[in-house]
This record gives sequence, structure tokens and C-alpha cells, in this order.
Amino acid sequence: MSARSGIGPTISRRTVLALLGAAPTSAALGRMGSANKAIYQFVRHSPPARTDVYDGTGKLVATFTDRARTVTLAGPARTFAEAGSTSATVRQSTWVRVAPRAWSAGEASASWVRPWLNAVVGSPVGDILTLAMQYVDGAPNITDADGTRYAGDAAYGPIVAGEHLEGSDIQDYLGVPWTFDDGVTRMPRTDRYGMVDCSGFVRLLLGLRFGFPLLSGYVAGPGLPRRAQDLAARGPGTMVIPDTGVRPTNLAALRPGDLLFFSTEGDGIINHVAFYLGIDSAGRRRFFSSRKTFEGPTMGDVGGVSVLDGNGYYAVGLRSARRV
Repeated sequence: MSARSGIGPTISRRTVLALLGAAPTSAALGRMGSANKAIYQFVRHSPPARTDVYDGTGKLVATFTDRARTVTLAGPARTFAEAGSTSATVRQSTWVRVAPRAWSAGEASASWVRPWLNAVVGSPVGDILTLAMQYVDGAPNITDADGTRYAGDAAYGPIVAGEHLEGSDIQDYLGVPWTFDDGVTRMPRTDRYGMVDCSGFVRLLLGLRFGFPLLSGYVAGPGLPRRAQDLAARGPGTMVIPDTGVRPTNLAALRPGDLLFFSTEGDGIINHVAFYLGIDSAGRRRFFSSRKTFEGPTMGDVGGVSVLDGNGYYAVGLRSARRV
């Protein structure tokens, strides 16, 4: 298989967007927009600078955040569970989707906005959080027409001298070359097939499944950089919880789908990234990430509780959050 910049191996952007969980094609959006004359009211708020969208009944149906492409939307309730690693579940009706472009204060008048809302508000098609669960322990393999597995049980990294190595990225999981948006092609490593570390998982999910541009390394640019510390410092979107060097005490700004950043070694360096999932059945703020103590993506509590509350390993290491 050959790689395609910004899209990935022979999986076309149309396939990624239409079949793998993002918005329908522009033609489909146009048809849905003309058929559905929904009324929306756009109201500005801050912080963070954002636009809340209400429908004709006054119900909040969407939140767009300035400089970010991820959007939280109202939808049917669903429950996230991972019975093999935690007894906690997360039941919510917030869906996290990816808009065609980053939001700004004047974007409400753009021609794509209302048709896009008509297509995605209330839709049960897989969002970021639903698709993240396709990589947990025991998840079945899903392949494209060429037989390349693009979803299914993911591991973290090879074990050397009893330690799980970091550094597994999107090309390693897929087992095919990947040409990044800065023009660099990375070859997959056979000893890392089916593996992604914490930032590799973020890139796999957002880059492959939702078309976010990806950078090959640790540099600034219009895309998702390689490491957690670079995602925190130079990633796209906007910081919703800034890094002050200590654990934040006010987490009210968090929304499902936000990227969480942790410094767990006591040196102030960001070394882990996760997706915020929501409030679990015990009333705790739960996250989802790929980590070596579990050997891959999890929302569970093996090798460290996946919550931001209390004094667990990850909770005390939380430093910031970004909405991409």
C-alpha cells in the first residue's frame, strides 16, 4: 500500500469522512441542508471564547470553540464501558465531532455551518469517543478494502528489558508507510505493528479517522506534532486549561473530547496525553488514553486509575487541557 499525505494509506478522504464517523460529503450536506430548515441561534460566551448554538426550542445543541475544530453536540445517550479493566461506566449524550475548519467569532454566517449542523446534531454515527473504543483490549479488527487493519485491539509498544518502549506511531499501528503533511514519509517497524503510544493514539484517531493534518516530528506547523509535550505547547486549537506548573483546581471548562496533558515524573515535562471522556458512574472525571501500564488504549483502572479526581498517579500529574 502507498501512503497519502494527510489522509493515509489507500483509505480516501471520502471513505474516512463518510464511512468512519465524521460528517457526510459536501453534496450530502447540501441535500440535507436544503431539506431541513432548522432554526439556530448563535450566542457568544467566554472563557474560553466560544459560540453556543441553540435550536428553535431553546435547547443547547452544539458548542464551537474559537480556533478549534472539535465540536460538542447533543445526541442520543450512550454508555461507555470496559468491563475487563473497570467497574465504572460513563453515560452521556454529548457527541464530539470534527468541523470542516477551525471556528472563529464570525464563522456562524459561513455557508457550511447550518447544513453541517443539520447533518450531525442528534446523529448516532460514530464520533471521536465512540471510535476511540474501537482500539481497546479485545476490540475486533476492522480492515479496509485492501485488507489493512485500521481499527482493532491496539498495544502500546514492544517490551525490552521488562519495559514497554515509547515511540509507536500511526504507521506502526497500520503496518504501512505514512507520508505526513510536512512531506516526510515514515516506514512502519515490524516489531511495533498494531502499537501506538499515548500521542500516537491521538494522532491515529484524529489523523486517520477524522483527517487532521499530522506532522512527522517535534516541530511547529499546521497539524498535530508527535509528542505529548509538543501537542500541549504547539498543537492546534486552544488551551482551555493553561499549564501553570501545578495541578489545576478548576476543571469546569473541560468538555468531552478535550486533550488532557500530564506531567507524572516530577520534572514539569509533559509526558502523557489523554482524551477527556466525561463524568463516570461514581461521579469522577474519567479519561481515555494509550498507556504502557495497561499495554494500550483504555478507560480503565489497571496500572493507575483513569480519573482526574483524588490523589492517584494521573490525577496529581494533570497540568493542562487543549481543545483541538
